[in-house]
Amino acid sequence: MKTRHPEDYAHLAETPIESTQVFRGKLLDVRLDRVRLPDASETTREYIKHQGAVVVIPVQGDGKLIFERQFRYPVGCPMIEFPAGKIDPGELVENTAKRELLEETGFIASEWRHLGVMRPCIGYSDERIEIFLARGLVAQGGQNLDHGEFIDLLKLTLEEAAQSVRDGEITDAKTIAALFWAEKVIFSHW
Repeated sequence: MKTRHPEDYAHLAETPIESTQVFRGKLLDVRLDRVRLPDASETTREYIKHQGAVVVIPVQGDGKLIFERQFRYPVGCPMIEFPAGKIDPGELVENTAKRELLEETGFIASEWRHLGVMRPCIGYSDERIEIFLARGLVAQGGQNLDHGEFIDLLKLTLEEAAQSVRDGEITDAKTIAALFWAEKVIFSHW
């Protein structure tokens, strides 16, 4: 596939005219923008600005992957997902990945690889999630969770995780996308 540049798609661009902040919380910055469409007409766009996040695929020496089970209030149930967290202002994404792995699992890693980026909700958010693979895991004395954070750890093989996706036990988008990357890196040596 040929590499495209934004100017190749200028005929699709929407131009902001005015932006209004509707809500600002600890995590979310909700916007309502008035935009000019390619045909010169105007419309509005509602969206959430997000500081970005990381997701970490922790691979143990035996090949098992470390997952978390955490209650997610918006969906009303515990979810199985890879360790992840938001990027603090001014923080390097690699440092975010290392911090989140240590805080949520109690492990550090000697080998890090940035795999790519995903944008989970492009219809209503500018959020990006940087995907990292972590190997050479060493326990550092347990989890150091944020206030109000409760996480159980579980370990699955890649095959067990894929089956959990098929069975509907893993439905988290960032985790499913990261599993795609994990499969390619582990089995296909991407």
